[in-house]
Amino acid sequence: MQPTGLPSPFNSNSANFFLLAGPCVVENEDMPFEIAEYILDITRRLDIPFIFKASYRKANRSRRDSFTGIGDEKALRIIQAVGKKYSIPTVTDFHSAPEATMAAAYVDMLQVPAFLCRQTDILEAAALTGKPVNIKKGQFLSAAAMKFAVEKITSMGNPHVLLTERGTTFGYQDLVIDYRGIPEMQALGVPVILDITHSLQQPNQASGVTGGQPALIATVARAGIATGVDGIFIETHPNPSQAKSDGANMLQIDLLEDLLEKLVKIRKAIF
Repeated sequence: MQPTGLPSPFNSNSANFFLLAGPCVVENEDMPFEIAEYILDITRRLDIPFIFKASYRKANRSRRDSFTGIGDEKALRIIQAVGKKYSIPTVTDFHSAPEATMAAAYVDMLQVPAFLCRQTDILEAAALTGKPVNIKKGQFLSAAAMKFAVEKITSMGNPHVLLTERGTTFGYQDLVIDYRGIPEMQALGVPVILDITHSLQQPNQASGVTGGQPALIATVARAGIATGVDGIFIETHPNPSQAKSDGANMLQIDLLEDLLEKLVKIRKAIF
């Protein structure tokens, strides 16, 4: 299912899955451009519609002293500049209803974080911007329950909704993916994305820093493509161990090309 209402090249005629990818957060002025250019070279060759993702601020941190960002509007201007320089659509997450309008002025699509996916005022604010809205499924919700989040967007006159699976809480410090939820959410008539890297998080660590299982990125990605997801979400970084947010579950960027090549082959084999 191709998403609608998104700018070219994301809303293309490609039979491939689409890709949301980029760093977890804008760390400085140069890194987003370097990452976007690297990914774009790969996705153009493989005919994968690409949307650049980066957060302008990380509001949900375990520890008070964790890095949150370089300043909201400064980071948003960088994301906007990446989109303009490479002619690619962009997406960022936001954290409160008033922030929806601010973020929408800089990006092509808004993303609602998983922990906020039931917040009616946030969903309605996103809908009213007129931008496509990607809603991450809460770790505490079933796939079927996401129909109410979709309705909150569409009832405001915005038909451009996407849903993202990012795992379900399994005990205190782990997540699992129920792949049955992918076709269940697709049955709501919206494109469904699999957030590969966040599904491999190990939250609530005693250190106050979220853990992860990046060695399983390829496993989860292959399973998602085989299940028939419309898109995949991957956070990537040149040196995840030095990343200022979510480094424990990000993909090292020089591993991305090989992974995407394999996923394209799976996609072609099953469709």
